[in-house]
Amino acid sequence: MTNYRLHAVTGAFGYSGKHIARILIERGRQVITLTNSLHKPNPFGQRIRVHPLCFDDPKRLTEALRGVETLYNTYWVRFNYRGFSHEQAVHNSRILFRAAREAGVERIVHISITNPSLDSPLSYFRGKAQVEEALKSCGASYAILRPAVLFGHEDILINNIAWALRHLPIFGVFGDGQYRLQPIFVQDLAQLAVAQGETRDNATIHAIGPETYTYRGLVETIAEIIGARRPIVSVPPWLGYAAGRVIGKMVGDVFITRGEIEGLMADLLYVEGAEPVGRVRLSDWARTHRHELGRDYASELARRADAKMKQTDRGRTRSDTDENDRRPRTGDRGRTLSSSRSGLPSPVYFQSKQHRPAASKRGSRRRKPANNPTRANPAARAKSRE
Repeated sequence: MTNYRLHAVTGAFGYSGKHIARILIERGRQVITLTNSLHKPNPFGQRIRVHPLCFDDPKRLTEALRGVETLYNTYWVRFNYRGFSHEQAVHNSRILFRAAREAGVERIVHISITNPSLDSPLSYFRGKAQVEEALKSCGASYAILRPAVLFGHEDILINNIAWALRHLPIFGVFGDGQYRLQPIFVQDLAQLAVAQGETRDNATIHAIGPETYTYRGLVETIAEIIGARRPIVSVPPWLGYAAGRVIGKMVGDVFITRGEIEGLMADLLYVEGAEPVGRVRLSDWARTHRHELGRDYASELARRADAKMKQTDRGRTRSDTDENDRRPRTGDRGRTLSSSRSGLPSPVYFQSKQHRPAASKRGSRRRKPANNPTRANPAARAKSRE
C-alpha cells in the first residue's frame, strides 16, 4: 500500500471520523475530508485538505474524490429532525457511493450499526440496512463495520448517562433494563477501520467491545464508578420517553427518541455469539476518566450545527419523523448549553416566561405612532422621497 495515494474520511471534524483521520495521518497517509461542518475548527491544520460534502452537486463530489484510494464513510444522522432525516441520509449515501465509483475509489470502509434490517420498523436500523445494500452494489470493494455503542472522549450516550446520574435525583431505566449492549472504544473502532482500509476483501464485521452489559447493569456500573448514589428504578417506556423530552427541553437537545428506546429494548445493540474486536474495556476507561465523565452535557444538536442547521429558523424548528416523534425546539441554545457547573442551561439565557424579567406597565404599552402625515398618505411619502 503506497502512502502517496489519497485517503478520504467523511466527517473528520466529528467523532469517529476524527479518530480515523488521526490514525491515517500518524501513519503518513495523505488525507482529505468531506464534511458539512466547514465552519468548525480544523484540528489537523495543513495536514488534511477540506472539501464540502456537497450531495447537491455530485460532479463536485466526484472531483473531490478523484485520486482517492480508500474512502472511510462515517456519514449518518442519529435521528430525524428538520433539515436531516434517516431517509435523506440513505439518499445522500447513495450519491456518495456513486461519486466514489465514478472517481475510481478502490475501497470503501463503512460504519454501520449492529442488527440492521430492511424489514425493521425503526427508520434508523432500516436505513442502515439500505445503505449497506447500496454499498454492496456500488462496485468498489468494501468493509462494513457494525458497532453497537461507541464510548470515549466526546461520546454522547455514555457521557450523558453519567451526566444524568450526577445531576438528576433519580435515574429511570425503560422496563426491566435487561436488554443488552456491547460498547466499543472509539479508538478501537478507528484502528479496525484503518486496518480494513489496507485490505481488498469484502467483509462485514461485528465491531463490538470486550464487555457485554444489560442496560441496567451499565447504568449501575457507571453510577458506582463516578460515585453517584442515585435510585435506579424501572419505568414504563412511555414515561421514560416523557422524562427524556423534559430533559431535552432543559438542555436544548434531543435527549432520547422513541426509536432509540425501542431499539434498545429489542436487543438491537447486542449480537449473539459475536467475537469482540475491541480491546479497551468500558469499565476500565470509565474509571480512568471518572472525574470528568458526565461533568458536562454532550449535545447532539450542537454537533450537527452545520450550514444546513444555520439556515434553519432559530428557535422555531420542529422535528418531522416517521415515528411520530416530536422534538424540543432548538437553535442557539443547542450550541451554548451552560456556563454553570451542573451543565443545565441558564434560565436567563433561555428567557423562558417564568424567568423573563417582568416588563413595566409603561414599557409594555404599545406606543402610538408619531403624527407623521407621510405614514398614512402614499402621495406625501412619494413626494418626500423626491
